[in-house]
Amino acid sequence: MPAAPVALPVPPLPEDKVDLLARLTEGLDAPGLWWLSGYAAGLAARPGVRPAAAEPAASARLSIVYGSQTGNAKRLAEALARQAEGAGLAVRLLRADAYPLRELKDERLLYVVISTQGDGDPPDDARGLVEHLLGKRAPALKQLRFAVLGLGDSSYPQFNATGRQIDARLAELGGQRLFERGEADLDFETVTTPWLARALDAAREQLKASAPLATVTPLRPAVTAPSPWTRDQPYAAPLLANQRLTGRHSRKDVRHLELSLEGSGLSYAPGDALGVWPHNPPALVDAVLAELSLDADTDVDGAPLREWLGSRRELTRLARPFLQRHAERSASPALSRLLEPGQADALAKLLATHQLVDLLQAHPAAWTAEDLVASLRPLAPRLYSIASAQSAVGPEAHLTVDHLAWDAPGGRRWGAASHFLAGREDGDTLPVYIESNDRFRLPRDPTRDIVMIGPGTGVAPFRGFLQERVATGASGRNWLLFGNPHARHDFLYQVEWQQALRTGQLHRLDLAFSRDQAHKVYVQHRLQEHGRALYDWLENGAHLYVCGDASRMARDVEAALLDLIATHGGHDADAARDYLATLQQQGRYARDVY
Repeated sequence: MPAAPVALPVPPLPEDKVDLLARLTEGLDAPGLWWLSGYAAGLAARPGVRPAAAEPAASARLSIVYGSQTGNAKRLAEALARQAEGAGLAVRLLRADAYPLRELKDERLLYVVISTQGDGDPPDDARGLVEHLLGKRAPALKQLRFAVLGLGDSSYPQFNATGRQIDARLAELGGQRLFERGEADLDFETVTTPWLARALDAAREQLKASAPLATVTPLRPAVTAPSPWTRDQPYAAPLLANQRLTGRHSRKDVRHLELSLEGSGLSYAPGDALGVWPHNPPALVDAVLAELSLDADTDVDGAPLREWLGSRRELTRLARPFLQRHAERSASPALSRLLEPGQADALAKLLATHQLVDLLQAHPAAWTAEDLVASLRPLAPRLYSIASAQSAVGPEAHLTVDHLAWDAPGGRRWGAASHFLAGREDGDTLPVYIESNDRFRLPRDPTRDIVMIGPGTGVAPFRGFLQERVATGASGRNWLLFGNPHARHDFLYQVEWQQALRTGQLHRLDLAFSRDQAHKVYVQHRLQEHGRALYDWLENGAHLYVCGDASRMARDVEAALLDLIATHGGHDADAARDYLATLQQQGRYARDVY
């Protein structure tokens, strides 16, 4: 007669920590599990480490939930959590996709720090939270006190749409807004600094904190001190190589850059990004000065105007606030009409196709140097998916950069960072930092298959993925879907992919060269063609990754995925969406889109 099943003890952990523990131990073999148990026991036995107190009740704690695409919302949420802990508050900090939605109905004090990406979309890690809040299953929240901090980019018409959505919905569900929503642009400190201070004061008042709570040492191995190089203090990385990847007759100029991180202490995981602080093209600076008849040497707050326009202010991306000020100065009826309600499409087109100098040429107006500097947004760093794995290249970081350059009626135009990078030579240094991307990681279980969809420069992180899988001996299969206009001129890293295919390191390679035949073929068409195989891979535990353009490619790919899931899984449209959402919640469907 079979033995009765052994009843396992209830773990002394909150449910969200149990979920994290399950993810941590997924795929570990017996030696790995024994090592982990010994490590945890060693931490518990160290002098000065006390048992953690029971998690405070919802009525006695502050929950901070963040959704972040480029890392800014995460940094701000972490800063607020540190300040709250220092003030003696019981606080928990959760990424949106780790937040237990079932606990929302019990929350008493909730702060949401969230970005908006593209044309009004939530960050990928917050899609589930937003869908839940906006859906029919969202609970009544009459006991909730909340505040929302939204981060956005006013060069997009749907500025801060996600923050506004969440703020309005929480109130609609019965929550009480503690104070008005914060709406931060790229120069977010002017909004976020006072918002964070007010948030801390309100939390103190709500929770009546007195003495700081005991902290618990996090479960992590001993590491060396973190690198001092950050977004605000970048590392000057020497450039080792700058090679053109596209052919001579390609309409694209895509570069492969290799940077040295030797001695910096900087490290990254496949899927992370490299932040680069660019300089504006000197020709563009000269054009702006000429249009406004301003002297490049004019002193503005201790620095010449040329320095402000070259390395401190945004010239290649227009934003609505500046457009509004320029419309007033130019008294242009055309610009004023663009800012009226109902003109979102026309405004979006102008913001996407015009740079500052185009606006000045089309709608002349007088600006002083001081007013111009005060009205333009600060120049922001650009993020590039790292196209290498340190397990393969050592203390280096590789990038795949599309040099954006085009002819406009008023002269040549460039992308700020891509032009800056394309013009660097061996030995030059570049101001960089690492931006971690925990949402875009290889599976912990090396036996899992992976499917990588990366047209154009979206293929960059998958070069690092494959390098890592080879270096670590991962046994799971690797499938890449890549697309670009022409096979002859635009097949990025062609030799590497074909070599990997020959040696069995890459198990499938499907290509979509859109302009090599009469009808255009994109990666989503390849997905449809191979839908049965892809669905079988997913059913057998594969992880799915998408990287590249958010506005069109990512939407088209997701539509193709939903279609093939419905077709080959026998699902209706709602069930197909639930299937894909479940993959995302499990960490098996990840996107790095921009």
